[in-house]
Amino acid sequence: MTQGWTKSSWRQRPRIQMPDYPDSDALAQVEARLSSYPPLVFAGEARALKRKLGAAARGDAFLLQGGDCAESFAEFNADSIRDTFKVLLQMAIVLTYGAKVPVVKVGRMAGQFAKPRSAPMEIVDGVELPSYRGDIINGFEFTPDARIPDPARMLQAYTQAAASLNLLRAFSTGGYADMHRVHAWTLGFAEGEKAERYREMTARISDTLDFLTAAGITSETSRDLATVDFYTSHEALLLEYEEALARVDSTSGQNIAGSGHLIWIGDRTRQPDGAHVEFCRGVQNPIGLKCGPSLTADDLKVLLAKLNPENEAGRLTLIARFGAGQVGDHLPRLIKAVQEEGANVLWTCDPMHGNVIKSSTGYKTRPFESILREVREFFAVHNSEGTIPGGVHFEMTGKDVTECTGGLHAVSDEDLSKRYHTACDPRLNASQSLELAFLVAEELVGRREKLAAAS
Repeated sequence: MTQGWTKSSWRQRPRIQMPDYPDSDALAQVEARLSSYPPLVFAGEARALKRKLGAAARGDAFLLQGGDCAESFAEFNADSIRDTFKVLLQMAIVLTYGAKVPVVKVGRMAGQFAKPRSAPMEIVDGVELPSYRGDIINGFEFTPDARIPDPARMLQAYTQAAASLNLLRAFSTGGYADMHRVHAWTLGFAEGEKAERYREMTARISDTLDFLTAAGITSETSRDLATVDFYTSHEALLLEYEEALARVDSTSGQNIAGSGHLIWIGDRTRQPDGAHVEFCRGVQNPIGLKCGPSLTADDLKVLLAKLNPENEAGRLTLIARFGAGQVGDHLPRLIKAVQEEGANVLWTCDPMHGNVIKSSTGYKTRPFESILREVREFFAVHNSEGTIPGGVHFEMTGKDVTECTGGLHAVSDEDLSKRYHTACDPRLNASQSLELAFLVAEELVGRREKLAAAS
């Protein structure tokens, strides 16, 4: 897999969506410091995640991946981490009920600091400046100084990621993730008049937990009810940061990306001969690949061979992101390409990135109904193709933001200005995220019933 590869071999390949740092000496000093720091995640954790993703590819688990569009330095605090983690746990319980298999929980957290942009420059009131590329690269403020790429930001990103991981690990094992506690939060969501359709499912989950308690299976007697395994992921966009945190696993001698458990290649940076594919092919972590409408079957086949030449289970997750109404035009041909290669992949659905529109009030938003429609189209295609819809990938937050329209509380175009806090793309809020989990669970229940009837 790593023939001719080193952790810096990407530097000999075409690079896009990455900054040109004006001070090369400062960049070299930051890279040297990061290279001496401990990795943020460990090889054993990445291998454990890979095994679970392999199970999801077989239909024996289901992947829930979610979190911020782009993590912020200014909004970093314990409450934000806790609230997003809390909603992901609630979503996971609902999806576990629907799928009747374990849900693999992966956050877009502790590393999602860089964002690709559609244009290198941004114009505001006739002033042109470099685009904001995420806090790890430059500042959001529209000033010449803020928009200069600053390598020292990588050090702050590392510190924030380390603190986030420390808190997430504490939440995962310290009692906060207890299944009874998490389900009690979900019961509150289903109390409202508009949430009537979700009450039956929450009641069934309550009955299951009550039965387990009666049988003597409680948080005190079973670790699985009291703790969770939680993993982190981000787009591997800023390769200087990724290279600096890459390590050799002492137990296997293989290279590991120490920046996160799962890293993915974006739809804009998946060129088969590009720098991002070159870096990712050599690390042993699970790798995600965003698959948009422009991905050809031939390019996908090349990428399958480059990124997973040993056809290892759980190594490669294909993240479909086409836009509502376009899934049927593109997903079947990519599924066919995978089948022709006999490739072992996990298919997941990102219904966020193809559904961005501009609202009547001028805000960038995503309609809840479009997000749900793409998920349903994703399931429908896999059902017709006889393949496995293995997971979902959402941009969401635990905060009560108003960035996506629709949902249980019917966020309107006029509501967007009330709590529109994102620095990049609009995110589902806590209520919309949980509602979507219920609706995805309904899809999973329907799929399970059809498979049972056919067998």
